[in-house]
Amino acid sequence: MKIGLISDTHGFLDERVFKYFKEVDEIWHAGDLGTVEVLDELSHFKKLRSVYGNIDNSEIRNLIPENQIFTINNLKVWMIHIGGYPPKYSRTIKNLLDKNQPDIFICGHSHIVRIMKDSSRNLLHINPGAAGKQGFHSVRTIVRFEINGEKINNMQLIELGPR
Repeated sequence: MKIGLISDTHGFLDERVFKYFKEVDEIWHAGDLGTVEVLDELSHFKKLRSVYGNIDNSEIRNLIPENQIFTINNLKVWMIHIGGYPPKYSRTIKNLLDKNQPDIFICGHSHIVRIMKDSSRNLLHINPGAAGKQGFHSVRTIVRFEINGEKINNMQLIELGPR
């Protein structure tokens, strides 16, 4: 299973996303889509799993959830827009991580790419950075990876260019 991971588009969808995600099976968007058009374009291109973010309006919030918890090839995935980083999760996120016990925890919000192991919870934490033009990040990024059985392989950070 090939996954394209994106976040924080803020209403801007770089055309190169379609090139880089051409071979993926699913696209996961970790919130702050910005417009329904971004949601529509991605969902018409590939199977889309998405959560809303703090800038997303009520129209988007009525179409997609705040959280997604799902299983892919025996790996439990939890995606939420605001999640923090190990070990500095908020108390609420810590409690939900302990309750849900995902193998992969995905969030956005910070506009900072982080792919790291949280050994204390035995999970992989992924934040793909920001693919949009708004925010303090200097380079727009997306992530692509594969899930083979219970293994995560071929993790690729893709730079889309300057903000």
